Amino acid sequence: MFVENEKQGISVCQIKESLCAYLSSKRLNKVLLVPPDITRKNSGAGIITELLYDILDDVHIDILPALGTHMPMTRDEQTAFFGGKIPPERFLVHDWRNGVSKIGEIPAKLVREVSEGLINEKMELEISNYLLDPSYDLILSIGQVVPHEVVGMANYTKNIVVGCGGSGIISASHMLGAFYGLERIMGKDHSPVRKVFDYAQEQYISKLSVEYILTVTRTSGGQTDIIGLYMDKKRDGFDRAVALSQKHNLNYVDKPINTCAVWLDEKEYRSTWLGNKAIYRTRMAIADGGHLMILAPGVMCFGEDCEIDRLIRKYGYIGREKILALCKTKAELRGNLSAAAHLIHGSSDGRFEITYATKNLTRDEVESVGFRYMPLDEAIALYDPLRLKPGYNTLASGDEVYFIENPALGLWVL
Repeated sequence: MFVENEKQGISVCQIKESLCAYLSSKRLNKVLLVPPDITRKNSGAGIITELLYDILDDVHIDILPALGTHMPMTRDEQTAFFGGKIPPERFLVHDWRNGVSKIGEIPAKLVREVSEGLINEKMELEISNYLLDPSYDLILSIGQVVPHEVVGMANYTKNIVVGCGGSGIISASHMLGAFYGLERIMGKDHSPVRKVFDYAQEQYISKLSVEYILTVTRTSGGQTDIIGLYMDKKRDGFDRAVALSQKHNLNYVDKPINTCAVWLDEKEYRSTWLGNKAIYRTRMAIADGGHLMILAPGVMCFGEDCEIDRLIRKYGYIGREKILALCKTKAELRGNLSAAAHLIHGSSDGRFEITYATKNLTRDEVESVGFRYMPLDEAIALYDPLRLKPGYNTLASGDEVYFIENPALGLWVL
């Protein structure tokens, strides 16, 4: 079932009607909802989860945010994203290290084929034990289709395989994307990682009670509208969503950007693990020798857990070739390939300078991982997010800056 409205967006009333129609033929006693966490707050998944909780008022509902490697949501974040009606006991927490079970593997032959010979190892497929609970009549995976640095276009099976996956598949898929190259993946369907996820869907996930609710959104003037809503068990809905997202979420610039300022909402971005979207979503549009200023009031750490934070602090964002070389000699990086992939994603490979402006990390901390540092108040004095409009701006100094209010909402390309 598909609903699209590119001009005005889909109203909450229309979303509720569509959800009711989609669920009308299903006899349900117990349902698991799998939305993203607050780091995808503009996905529309929050209101959809809240509506589903209301619609299924006589059904036992559990909610498993697809955290991947992210921090568990706080109660304040749950309330801000999903509304205050859903009691805290209904929320489950995904444990990507210990709360998963193996359901299969991606054969080395397929990995070799999709990676064009870059990787020749099988991938272990583990997913959350909650998804394997047979007492659920239905598992609804809720997510936004948008350009993505690892899989090309989120969401669909990514919400299950990575968002609710184990360390093996998370690390291996992230490294596959990093080996293959960001520029060859972002904004495209049928990437090597997507082909791996499609195999996982066809061979394993399809045997579970998983169905998908996907959104495509558009942001203008600070307002985000859902312009596409897709409810399906198969790939058809995802295919349509990809086409719409590529139409609205790929932002083309007519010349390389010399200075780019990116705002990271402090409620959404708490780490460089998340905040580096500012780097990889803009890297194809920034000029060689250019400058990326990241305004990051909420960033207070590098990794989303202690071990990954330690690895980022130890090795830093030193570029693709150096990280690939270190993976051959450093067992701790080989054992945490998602961290290694992140270090590749977070570097400009010397093409342009990156400055992090924050109040919660010190100059020494920021510079130790390979970024330039500026105090947040000084950066905001230069690039005031309340005064800048999305796109090109001319400052009082006469300098030109390209401003992005949220890097998660698209991909910027020449």
